[in-house]
This record gives sequence, structure tokens and C-alpha cells, in this order.
Amino acid sequence: MLINLRRTIRSPFHPKPSLCIPLNLFSTSAPNPNANSTEPLLESQLKSLVLSHYKHGKFTNLLQNVVALPTVLLAACQNLTTPQAPNGNGLSPSLLDSVSKRFSIHEMGRELFENRFDIGACIVTMAAQRNRGESLVLPNLKLKVLIEAIRMVLGIVYDERFVTFSYGGRVNMGRHTAIRYLKNSVENPSWWFTVSFNREKFDQQHVNKLCLFMQEKIEDESLINVIKRLFECAAVRIELGCCFFGRGFPQESGLSSILINIYFNGFDKEIQEMRLKKNQEHPKFDSNELVSKDGVFYKPVKIYAVRYLDEILVITSGSKMLTMDLKNWVVKHLEGILELKVDGIKTTIHSAVSEKIAFMGMELQAVKPSVLNPPMSEKAMRARKKYIRQKEVRAQELKNARERNRKKLGLKIMSHVYKKSKRSDGFKFEYQIKNEVREIFRTWADETVQEYLGSLEERWDWYRKLSAGNFLSLRHIRDQLPQELVDAYDKFQEQVDKHLNPVKARRALEDEERRIKDEEEKKYAKGTVEDLTKLCVKADAPIELIRKMVRLIGFTNHMGRPRPITLLTALEDTDIIKWYAGIGKRWLEFYCCCHNFKMVKTVVTYHLRFSCILTLAEKHESTKREALKHFTKDLKVFDINGNEEVHFPTERQVKMMGDKNLSDPKPVDGTFSLALIRLASDEPPYSCVAHFCDKTDTVVYRVRLLQNRLNVNPVDEKKWVPGMGAINESLNLKCFPVCPDHIHDLYTGRITFQDIDCTSFVDGG
Repeated sequence: MLINLRRTIRSPFHPKPSLCIPLNLFSTSAPNPNANSTEPLLESQLKSLVLSHYKHGKFTNLLQNVVALPTVLLAACQNLTTPQAPNGNGLSPSLLDSVSKRFSIHEMGRELFENRFDIGACIVTMAAQRNRGESLVLPNLKLKVLIEAIRMVLGIVYDERFVTFSYGGRVNMGRHTAIRYLKNSVENPSWWFTVSFNREKFDQQHVNKLCLFMQEKIEDESLINVIKRLFECAAVRIELGCCFFGRGFPQESGLSSILINIYFNGFDKEIQEMRLKKNQEHPKFDSNELVSKDGVFYKPVKIYAVRYLDEILVITSGSKMLTMDLKNWVVKHLEGILELKVDGIKTTIHSAVSEKIAFMGMELQAVKPSVLNPPMSEKAMRARKKYIRQKEVRAQELKNARERNRKKLGLKIMSHVYKKSKRSDGFKFEYQIKNEVREIFRTWADETVQEYLGSLEERWDWYRKLSAGNFLSLRHIRDQLPQELVDAYDKFQEQVDKHLNPVKARRALEDEERRIKDEEEKKYAKGTVEDLTKLCVKADAPIELIRKMVRLIGFTNHMGRPRPITLLTALEDTDIIKWYAGIGKRWLEFYCCCHNFKMVKTVVTYHLRFSCILTLAEKHESTKREALKHFTKDLKVFDINGNEEVHFPTERQVKMMGDKNLSDPKPVDGTFSLALIRLASDEPPYSCVAHFCDKTDTVVYRVRLLQNRLNVNPVDEKKWVPGMGAINESLNLKCFPVCPDHIHDLYTGRITFQDIDCTSFVDGG
């Protein structure tokens, strides 16, 4: 069915600027070292440029002298640019050319320098489709460049000033880094609590307080006014107590994360001072001094804290009264100084041992070290012994095959030598193989000797035959024999003792067995003591919530068995598989640091895989067996050229996954809460909505959101999954032209809705 499409909102297009315009027309107050450059600044160059404006303990004129520079804005464009494949000529499009097709980077810098940049003209308001929904305000691509440039500058100013337990919105300081810190550094937690905020938007008083915090380090009225204006126009918004930070949703601004860190920085430093003070009161002793003469273990009182954006976790290894006092201080500081509304019901103290606590989408609990590293079970030991026996059998088979091949080769060599000796008086070879043959036989001999010396029984048998019961060892016999014969016999016995005496080898073997046994006993004793005296943090994936998500989306029925999703049958086979693959990969990447990661693997390898197979079977009106035979269990498809493609993680890949990378993966909420349905159109092609993508071979896709399809309000936790975010419903049924490369990245989760210009949608008529 063909539909008529028309683009309703476009990014502002300006005439392409001439490259001969000098870049320093608006740099009257400070000279620009890269005035004639058309390349974006490198990170080191930008850092040097920002630090050059540090005077008397503050950064000055950052907006006019740093943010407004075309090279800085071009660097922001480079950060926003989504990966593009080369064009038909094999060349990647120039960044400056791509930007110039949309707006003038020089005119934008001039507007910022002269404080006449109109933020209100760069935003688009999308009305909610239902009465209970709220409208969505989105910045266009030009304003996104400004927001990214400000974020880059603020990151250089503040990143080294944040405390070590502040995670989120920072390079190499993501969720997995925080979980690894909790698992490796937190010892003997006894009580903990998380701070929950009531759902509240940053209003004018919060923005003013944020600007006051920023003015402690930044002396730039123009930059402060721009940030205030961004909040006034709702181009940047911060809403505590919600579930869209760090998830790639379009309603989240790229500037929100660092502004949250700046707002909580004073609170973080107060917690840090309390931690240091408590460490001085309870110093850490050497491991050899931990046990007293009476066998009493010393456990110092510690305070730990982790903050990921607006999620705060505080842990103590002391008494409950200490934790209560600390919680009261935290609530008082947040409500008094930061003027935030804390949910007193959810902000409660829990026992770290007997209760699990939810944090960053995972469940934490204090357990014994043996729970994290359990000893090998009897079944595993039997399996290991069986594997060792199989390995020995294979080694023996290889040995027999090697000896058989050697025998054949030796017979061939002897036959060849015999024939040559009969046909001629001497050996005349076309090639000199004497050295090669000698090397082959030397290698065989060395292997045979080493194998023989490795057997204590054979060595002992030959040693007894060559050294015991010999009449030459008798004194009255030795006196009657020539001295040369006696000396030769003594040397022979020395060689026998040196190479065949198994006493030393057996003693070394016994020492090695004794050492292994002692190490096992020490390891067992150490593990027993640690289980009695030490507690560690275990991170688990919320399996019950994951199963609820699976049922809510429609991967499984009420009995927990895979079922097809009828809505996806309108997609191509490859797009269906990519949609499932994006969800599976994100789940695996997000929960790979969890202790119960195997259960997440089961959800992906069974529920998602067979739901995809059933969806493909329903689309083609075939049976599950026929679809499984056609696509195989790995869900293989073929591209236009007939090349085989595998998008869904194979069972072997899933089996090999584990906690290997320190990253900040985005949750899977943004992927499975929407479906992109391909539309047919006879309109001229549009340009791709991905940031600075110049491709016009696009296909229009319509957004279908999960909450609208199920008619569920995400705020209602009884019908929605707690902790699961949702894309703003204003984007429901909106149409976006996307090129094949970026729709692939969007399906598989490589890019999110933050990487596309949502203001350049088209309406279907």
C-alpha cells in the first residue's frame, strides 16, 4: 500500500559558506591559534585551549573564546556523527561538507560570540497523542551541536574534579566499572541503603542553584545564561526519580549527565570527607596483624558510596546506628542544601546479608567468598576426571599413530638405501639428505629417551638389572682385574646412577605431591577462615523482572513458552532477526558482569531465539520445523550478493561471553520498547535522519511504541515493569527516513534515538 509522505519539520538549511571567509572575524578579544583550520580540534588541543583560559582559580570567557570557535563546533559535530560507509566512489564524505549542507558553522560561531544565538528557534515541540501523556521538546541538529560543544568543555573543566565514586557521564566510568568497584573494594558490608527521589523536574530554583555551583569554577555570564535558556526552553531537562538517564532515549539530553554530576559534586565531596575521617579513626592494618593472640579478627568500620547519575548507594561496615545517622545526614543534606525531594518510604536501611537491594538495574547482596568462587562439585570433579582420561587416551592414540608413521618411514628409508646399494657401488644422491635423515632420527631418539626416562617403573627395572648382583662389585674380584676394566665399570655405574636411578625422581615426585596437598589444605583453610570472617558483594541480574519484561513484550506466553510477535511480521526477514539480535546482544552486554549471567544466557538463547523463529514461521505461514530448517538454529540469512550473514548471537558466542570489558552499556529498554515498521512510498527520497548522514537511498519507517500498543501507562508500576524506561509517546506513529546502514545500526543497538535527528520526521498522510 502506497502512502503520501511530507516532511513537516526540517533542520534549518543555510547557504553553503565560502571557505575563504576568515574564521577570526568574531575573535576580537582573543586570537584563535587555529584560525585558518577547517579540521576539528583534537581532544588534547581542546584541553589545552580550555586550560589556557584558567586564571585566578576560575575559567573565563569559555563561550566566546572556546565554544564559539568553528573548530570546536566542528569537533562537536564529529562527536555527534554516526558511522557512515563510503559512498559509491569509495570515499567517505567530508565532515565540513556534510555540516555545511545543514547550517553554517561559521555563522553559528558568530552568533554565539555576539550572544544572539536563538535557542527558541532551534527546538521542536511534539504534542502527546493521549491526554495523560506529556509533550516532548527536542533540539534540532544545530542546537545539538551547541549542547555537545558545551558538554565537551564542561567535561574538561570538571572531570578531574569529580570524586572517584561518581559514575555515569564520564569516560571509562560506567556501570560495569562501578560494579567491579563494588565487587573488588567493598569488604564486610553490614548495612546499606539507596536514595530514592520523588519524580520531580528541575525547576527554576534548582537551575539557579546549579548555576551557582558552576560559578564557583566558571566566570562566564554568557555560558551561564545559555544553560539557563536551555532549561527554560526545555531543550535540556533533568527529571529525578525517572528511568531514562543513560538509556539512549530521545528525551534525554547529552548535557544532562554532566550537569547532574556538577549538581551532586558538593554532596559527593562531603561523603568523601566523611569516608576519609572514618578511615583515620579506624586505620587499616597489615594482613599479618589482623589476627590477635586470642584469635579475634579486626574489622575496621568503613563507609562506601557509589553514585551513578541520580542513583546513590551508601554502604557501611559498622553498626546500624551508624548507618541510621549517616542516612539522616544524607537526607538532610539532599533536602536542605540541594532542595531535592527524597522518597522517605523507599529510602530505607537494609541488611546487606539477608536482603537484596536494587541498584543500577541489578540486585546486590553481601555473600561469603565461597558463593562467588564455589568449590568444584562432585559432578564437576567426575567430569574433569573423565576429560583427563579422554585426553590421555587421545594422547596415547597420537603416540601410537606417530610410532606407526615412524616405522613406515624408516622402512621406506631402509628400502631406498638397500635398492641404491644393489644398483651401484656407492650412494649417489641428487640431493644431500644425510643431514635431514640424521636430524629425523635424532629427534625420534630424543623423544624415545624422554618418554623412557619419564617412566619410573621402567627406570627402576633397568637400574636393578644393571646395578644389582654384578660380580664386578666384589672387592676380591676387582683386585684381580685390570685397572682399566675396573675404571670403565665404575664410570658405567656412575652413568647408571645418574640417568637410571629413580630415587631422586621419585623423591621429587613425592615432594611435588606433598606440595600440592599442602597448598590445597592451605587454600581450604584460607577459604574457611574467609567464609567465617569476610563478606563480599554479589551482583545479580533481576531475573524475575527480566521474565516479566519477556512476558510484557510478548516473547513468551503466560506459561513461559516462546511465542511469535505478530506486529513484526510486516518487517523483512533480516530486519526481524536484527531486532531480536539487538535485544539479545544488549541484554548480554548489560548483564555480563552478573553472577547469574547463565540465566540471562538462557533467556537469550531459548526464549528470544525461538520467539524469532516462530515469528518468521508465522510470517511465511509455515511450521516451526520448516522455519528452523530454512534459517537454521543460528538464524542465518543471505544478503543481495548471496553472502551468508549471522546477526543473532550463536550459542557458541553466548557460551564464551563473560565479564571482560569495563564499559557503560545502555539498557535494552530503548530497543524492545519500539518497533520500526517499513512503509511503502512513491514520494521522492529523503535524506537520512542520522546525524550528518548525506545518503538519500532511504526507506521510511514508522515508530510503534510498546506502551501505546499495549495501552499501558509506564508510570503505573503494577502494569509496567519497575525500573524499565520508555520512550516518550509523542514519537509514536512518527515516520523517519533512514538509510540501510543506520537502520541496521538502530536495529542491532549500535546507535540509539539520541544519534538521530528526531525533529526531521515526516508525516504519513
